Amino acid sequence: MSVFSNPRAIAVLALPLLAACSASVPKTPPMFMGESFDSDEIYSRRYPIEPARACEAGRRALLGQGYLVTLVTGESVEASKNFQPGAEDHTKLDVRVSCVPHGANHALVFVSAVQDRYTLKKSPTSASVGVGALGSVSLPIGSSDDSLVRVASQTVEDAEFYQRFFERVKAYLPLTERKPEPAAPRQQPSQDPPPAG
Repeated sequence: MSVFSNPRAIAVLALPLLAACSASVPKTPPMFMGESFDSDEIYSRRYPIEPARACEAGRRALLGQGYLVTLVTGESVEASKNFQPGAEDHTKLDVRVSCVPHGANHALVFVSAVQDRYTLKKSPTSASVGVGALGSVSLPIGSSDDSLVRVASQTVEDAEFYQRFFERVKAYLPLTERKPEPAAPRQQPSQDPPPAG
């Protein structure tokens, strides 16, 4: 009897082959395994000011660029901005700023942005029409119910984007009060006796 005519023998011979194939396929590591937690400071900056005032500067920086501020506290700011790169594409950028104390009269400002992409999904609308003995027949009509469907969501990792934000925050920080310069010493009147006449 041939081996190929026996289904059980074929299964036994195929198992090692399948195991070898599955072992040779490299597994893709999860994306979070690439997080190094290096101190590259892409998402944070230190400012010589109280956290509440640093967050206020962050709020003004976002408002100045057309963001809609949705939440403001003494320690955080949340804002969003909408973009439409195409007729049926929509992008929303959500920005969160957090301000925490860092030493005496200093603030550490963290910022992160999440980009959500949406696309337009068209759903044709149908209407039911009664047709005598046939009952109701569903016919498509010209209108459609359009809705935006989120197709992607990703944290922005562009260092230049955050650099521009931090530079804008710096521009909105209040000017530090300049120390008054010491006054010039006053001239003392001469103590010489008047010349004899």
